Amino acid sequence: MKTPQGFIYSAVEVAIKKPGRKDLALICSKTECTMAGMFTLNKVKAAPVLLDMQKIKSGKGNAVIVNSGNANACTGARGMNDAAAMSKAVASALGLKDSMVYVCSTGVIGTPMPIEKIKAKIPELASAANRHSFMDVATAIMTTDTFTKTSHRQITVDGKKITISGMCKGAGMISPNMATMLCFIITDAAIQKNALTAAFKNAIRRSFNRITIDGDMSTNDTALVMANGEAGNDPIALKSPDYPKFEAALSNVAYELSRMIAKDGEGATKLIEIHLKNAKNEKEAEKAAFVIANSMLVKTAFYGNDANWGRIMAALGRSGIALKEDAVDIFINGVKVVSKGLTNGKDGEANKKLRTDEVKLVVDLKLGKNSVKVLTCDFSEDYVKINAEYRT
Repeated sequence: MKTPQGFIYSAVEVAIKKPGRKDLALICSKTECTMAGMFTLNKVKAAPVLLDMQKIKSGKGNAVIVNSGNANACTGARGMNDAAAMSKAVASALGLKDSMVYVCSTGVIGTPMPIEKIKAKIPELASAANRHSFMDVATAIMTTDTFTKTSHRQITVDGKKITISGMCKGAGMISPNMATMLCFIITDAAIQKNALTAAFKNAIRRSFNRITIDGDMSTNDTALVMANGEAGNDPIALKSPDYPKFEAALSNVAYELSRMIAKDGEGATKLIEIHLKNAKNEKEAEKAAFVIANSMLVKTAFYGNDANWGRIMAALGRSGIALKEDAVDIFINGVKVVSKGLTNGKDGEANKKLRTDEVKLVVDLKLGKNSVKVLTCDFSEDYVKINAEYRT
């Protein structure tokens, strides 16, 4: 798939955590970008998050440097100095203003960044720009991910073909707000700052803020979108006829990426999509869906191919939402296991339907007209092993 015009990429090996893979990467636009960003709501924020939250106020940027293997979180004043040093070194190497370079990090929390090793590699990173690919960067940002996560869409605006490409990393410590996650979406569309910000917020709300793997919120979650206008279309405004088309394409990219994160959950064997239907309001639908999604009992039942719908009903009941037990219907991969709060006697059939790598759980409350979808995964022994050995 062709990526947006005007962007270049680079990835090099620093051996931040261990040798044997590229772990420092660069995305750079040849021209200034309109930018928007969203960040973790965790009150403990990594140094690069704090730095980028200040820079994004301008709505402008040219480049993002990102490392894996070290989160640069809980590192105090030194961490802030290290994040700033990464930004300044890239700006100097590329001939940019420091304010136009964003920094993202992911990996182990509490370990000082090996900043001198990183700074020594930045000239190579800059000189290699345009010799590497979008996929090289998507690979370099991985931590416990088992596959690269990318998505692409093309739309036509004013007769111009616009491309939107996204990449993300994330497999554990995934929970809103946002789902440990880094996401970078680039586009060659010309779009006004307020329109890009609005479209991005809506895209994140429907995607990365509706996934959970383990209920843990990271210190480093960052999602950035860069639009350089190289497609040559008239700038998209909030009231432009083409704005809904752009927002839909952006949302589709974000949702596809978030789906990959849920599918790649640490130790996961099944992607689970929970469709909570006909709740009193959207807030209650989301709340109930997340209680189900984060239930260890529900997740382990699905891992064991057990359509134990009693665990789902129990999760609904403790969610605290408006509920009529004798109205609830539950479907597991198309099999109706609960009708009006009671068994349908089809647990055995549903058990067979669970022997797959994707599960669709539908819970119909029949109380209103508000529905949401939340993505999660099952829970296996491997999750414990991966996280028990994360720092070794």
